[in-house]
Amino acid sequence: MMQSFIVEHYLNSTVDVYCGGPDIFRGTIKACADNVLTLDNEGKLTHIAIDKIIAMWAQ
Repeated sequence: MMQSFIVEHYLNSTVDVYCGGPDIFRGTIKACADNVLTLDNEGKLTHIAIDKIIAMWAQ
């Protein structure tokens, strides 16, 4: 359910993603499949398990 929401509303958008702790992941959503969110931040890809996401907001 979260995966389809991300694809429909945020694909190719720049977002911040919070999964707990001190780190916030920032980047442009390039893919969201198999319960993994892929962010691109200046050519570096970050892959995040969707079930670990606590909050996400657009920049």
